Parts: sequence; C-alpha cells; structure tokens
Amino acid sequence: MATSEKDRLRTALDRLPDGVPDTDNGQLKVSKELPKGVTNRELYSDIVRIAWPSFVELILTQLASMIDLMMVGSIGGAAHPELGAKALSAVGLTTQPKFLLMTAFIAMNTGVTALVARDKGTGDKERANLVVRQGLLFTFVVTILLSILGIVFARQLVLFMGSTEEDVTTWAVQYLQIQMAGFLTMALTSTITASLRGVGDSRSSMFYNLIANVINVIFNWLLIYGNLGFPKLGVAGASLATVIGQVVAFVIASCIILKGNGFLKLELKKGFLPDFAALSHLMQIGIPAMVEQLLMRAGIMIFTKMVAGLGTTAYAAHQICMNIQALSFMTGQAFAVSSTTLMGQSLGKKRSDMAQAYCTRTRRIGMMCAMGLAVLFLFCGGGIVALYNKDPDIIHMGRIVLLIVAAVQPLQTSQFIIAGGLRGAGDTRSTAIITFVTVLLIRPVMAAVMMYGFHFGLYGAWIGVACDQLLRSILVLMRYQSGKWKTIKLR
Repeated sequence: MATSEKDRLRTALDRLPDGVPDTDNGQLKVSKELPKGVTNRELYSDIVRIAWPSFVELILTQLASMIDLMMVGSIGGAAHPELGAKALSAVGLTTQPKFLLMTAFIAMNTGVTALVARDKGTGDKERANLVVRQGLLFTFVVTILLSILGIVFARQLVLFMGSTEEDVTTWAVQYLQIQMAGFLTMALTSTITASLRGVGDSRSSMFYNLIANVINVIFNWLLIYGNLGFPKLGVAGASLATVIGQVVAFVIASCIILKGNGFLKLELKKGFLPDFAALSHLMQIGIPAMVEQLLMRAGIMIFTKMVAGLGTTAYAAHQICMNIQALSFMTGQAFAVSSTTLMGQSLGKKRSDMAQAYCTRTRRIGMMCAMGLAVLFLFCGGGIVALYNKDPDIIHMGRIVLLIVAAVQPLQTSQFIIAGGLRGAGDTRSTAIITFVTVLLIRPVMAAVMMYGFHFGLYGAWIGVACDQLLRSILVLMRYQSGKWKTIKLR
C-alpha cells in the first residue's frame, strides 16, 4: 500500500507521546478538559474520517435491506396486498433466529476490534495480525456448526417465533435455510471488517459492502419477480439474492486483507493453528459480549413473539417499522465505530485522556444527526411506511409507531456511541449487565403491561421499546462517567 494510504490511517493520537497509567492524574471520573497538544478540530476530523465511510456503508446497506423488503412486500401487487403482508411476516419471522445464530461470531468480532485497536495503539503489527488469524479461525469453526443447526432446525425456529399460517411458515423456512447456506461467507467477511475497523480503515468495508448491496438489489429484481428469464422465486429469491451479494463481498474483503493496508496483512503461510493465549484474550472480551448478545436476542425474541400474537397485519406493520428503525440505528452505529476504534487505540497508547475526548465529541456529532432523523420520522412517517405496503391499516399503525421512534432517536444514538466506546475499552461485562436489565426485563415487561394491561396493542409494544432505550441510555452514560473503563487490562 502506498505511503499516502498509510498516512490516511493516522490520527492526531499517533503524533502524541505515549502516556502513563495515570495520564489523567489518577482521576477515574471523566474530565471535560481538552488533552494538551491537540485541538477540537483535529479530534472531530479523526472521528468523521472513520465514521463517514461506515455511515455511508451502513446507510446504503440498510437502504438495500429496505428495498429488499419493499420488493417482498409488493409480491401480491396492489390487487392483493395481503400476499405482500404475508411475505413481510415470513421474512420478519427469520430475523431474530438468524441474529441469534450470529451471536457467537459477532461477540468475538468485538474482541477482534478491541484488541487490534490496542495493538495499533502500541504499534505491534505481529500481535494484531495474530488476532486476525485467530478471529477468522474461530469464526470458521463456529459458523459451520451454526449453519448446520440453522438448516436442520429452520422450521422449528420459525414456529417458535410464533408463525401460525402454513404458507407464511413455508416461505419463512425457505428464506432462513438459504440464509444459513450462505452463512459462512457473511461471517468471515464480518470478522475481516472488524479487523479493518480496529486500525481505523472503514473505507474498505464501505467499498465491498456497497458492491454487495448493488448486486443484492439487482438479483432481487431478477429472482423475486422472474425477470429476464430468471426463475420467479418470490421470498426465496430475495434470500438467494442476499447470499449472492454476501459471497461477492467476501471475495473482495479477502483480497483486501491478503494484500494488506500497511498495518494488517493476512499471511496464509503463517497458518491458522489455534493460539490459545490469543484465543483467551479474545474470549476475555468476547464471552461477556456474547452473553450480552444472547440476552438481547432472548429479550427481542420474547418481544417479537408477543407482537406476532397481534395478527398478520399488526406484525407486518411492526416488521416495517423495525426495518425503518434499523435505518436510524445506522447513525449511532457508524459513530460507534469511531468511538470503539479511537478509544481502543488511545488506551493502547495509555492515553485515557484522548479516549474520553474522542468519545465525548463523537457523542455530540451523533446526537445532532439523530435529531435530523427524528424530524424526518415525525413528518414523513406515513409516507415511508407506504413504500413497503399500501394497506391503509398498516400505514396508519406504522405512522403512529414512527412517532415513538422519533422520540427516542437522541437517546438511542447516544447509547450506541457510548456503548461502542466501552466495548473498545474492553468493558463488555457492564454492557452485558445493562442489556440484561433493559432488553430482557424492562422491554418485555413494559410491553406486556402496555399491550395487555392498557390494551394499547402494537403501540404498547413500542412504548416498551422506548422505556428500554431510556433506561439503557441512562445506565450506559453512568458507566462511562464513572471512568472505570480506564483500568481494564486486556492482556
């Protein structure tokens, strides 16, 4: 890679001297003072440089997902919107089982990013590349096993999620089994992405994911509707199109990591034999993150089953709003990439003062973007829902739900960014505990009270989501402000 490309990965942190464990005079509480030797402009520049490719990538990925659902939702056409509602429900029933099966490698990827970021801070290329190889090894072995489980038990998973109509169940099983067949390439790509983000390279993942999304949309058009002589596969075609895009992304990502970016380079000749010390360090971060993900998925699955019991129309509206809300996640997640990367690198350099400076300013930018999304949902919610399905009941319910989504935008984005910073510091245990309290307890309990006690139906379920986001935001902020993440040792 050219020198200019190496320079592109440098931050203001790189030119500062290493700190010492008490670089902030031993104070655990977060300080508002600007570190000596840097300016606000430099900090914001580093944050945006890492965040904007992730933002573009995540937004366009979610837009592709939205187009995917819009195409699925139009299967019956204007004459038979009920078929589109069933198709949407079928895809929605597979979402949580798929995310549940993704838990293991998503959690380990948290460890990959945190450790690679620390190694980038210390300048230890050899150790960083060892982490990458061990992460890929773990992902490969675990994903093979999970893929088999997902294919074999696809029907049971769909039924567990609350499917009650046989044609919806059949479509959902087809969709999930195809996803599981392509699970490995998606998982390995995500580990490569986690590695690149650890060194601040978010442009590469933007590049290959954008190409994958374009291919996904093209094959959606070909395979869902049977255009240009391709078979008309409906819901199954949408799933197959996603897998084709994922395979392309994996091929490009593999080429990038094999070529190297100046700090990371996957050298196949060094092999993939287990290094138990490196795996242990990964698991030190990954296991709490896995517990967090499992708790989150368990809570969301309970929540989703409750909503599925409201009927096909309400569940279709819910699925549409979940998909739209996921678009709003992208702002928080994109800036969380900056927070994770820069905090990890800062702590690797023993500059906790820089870590908190980056995190605080990342949160400010993210919340400003969240306010813009809140205004969009407030005034354009009904029109956005209508893009998915023309059923008046679905549009009405979706519009009301998006008002709730608009209200929680600033809290949601702040929570994503601070939690990302805590994970970059290796503080995954606290986020796991917070997730247990909020997603597994508060969300389903409050949703049940509002749905059944106050008879608010779908709206009550989303009030439960708002309560979850409020409390989670408060608890995550309290943990960050305590400064205890500064003392965590990863090796």
